[in-house]
Amino acid sequence: MIPDRPLRSATAFAPASIGNVAAGFDVLGHAMDAVGDLVTVTRSVERGVRIVSVDGIVGDLPGDPAANTATAGLLRMVDDLELSFGFEVAIRKGIPLGSGMGGSASSAVAGVVAASAVLDVPLSVDEQFTYAMVGEAVASGAMHGDNVAPILLGGLRLVRAIDPPDIVRVPVPAGIRCVLVHPMLRLDTRTARAVLPRQIPLSLHVRQSAELAGLVAGCFAGDVALIGRALADHVVEPARAPLVPGFHAVQAAARGAGALGCSLSGAGPSLFAWCDGDAMAAAVRAAMTAAFRAAGVESEAWISPVDCPGARIVETISG
Repeated sequence: MIPDRPLRSATAFAPASIGNVAAGFDVLGHAMDAVGDLVTVTRSVERGVRIVSVDGIVGDLPGDPAANTATAGLLRMVDDLELSFGFEVAIRKGIPLGSGMGGSASSAVAGVVAASAVLDVPLSVDEQFTYAMVGEAVASGAMHGDNVAPILLGGLRLVRAIDPPDIVRVPVPAGIRCVLVHPMLRLDTRTARAVLPRQIPLSLHVRQSAELAGLVAGCFAGDVALIGRALADHVVEPARAPLVPGFHAVQAAARGAGALGCSLSGAGPSLFAWCDGDAMAAAVRAAMTAAFRAAGVESEAWISPVDCPGARIVETISG
């Protein structure tokens, strides 16, 4: 809940995300409420957008607001809304760059949510999504909402369309947990997109579509077994797996420990696994990190409910 206006400053937290969720390339994603970014936006007399600080686990982000995911959408906002004031922005990164954890989208969403809070009239959800997409495109070079939507709204989201936004909440059985394992590697989204096939056989498209439909149907029906059968990627994963040392061993370890499914998180190099219950999630996390270690790669890991909150205001200062 945002306090009485006007606000001079607001800080928003935006969680990490799992993009694609196996078969849902660029259209399906869910929030991961274990780690995230913080962005503070303060109204300034001077029109425009200025980055005043960057800290956290990443300190070398672009200082040009047009080239920074947290501020690119705010520049568009200032122009579109013809604001008489501007924004000063402080960024605290909690998500590593090039991790496949939705870091660019997290900063973009946090910036827009915080900026919306200090406007005289806050943005609608669709407007927040649209401005956050501007920031996401700066990092990835493409308009895809599978990270922005769940980070903004929480839970598992299907992005049927971007313009205008058509975002569908997909319910997930309450016991489903996600294990997210980040190897200490960096893989930029643009690099990972460059290896994707430009064409696929019709039969492969049909197979992938069946997996996506099965996953969504399983979630709506609460059918954990169907979710496990459908949590697979036959198009993107084979192209990107060679970019991640130890991928197949880690995936096999997750499945061996009981995971419903395991695949790349977004563009990688992180991997995610869905698990039925906390005990299975703990066992899968241990198995995946051990497999990465055996491949000579150290990693860090988190566990989160799939149906978890999205971005929210965590601190405000009145005007």
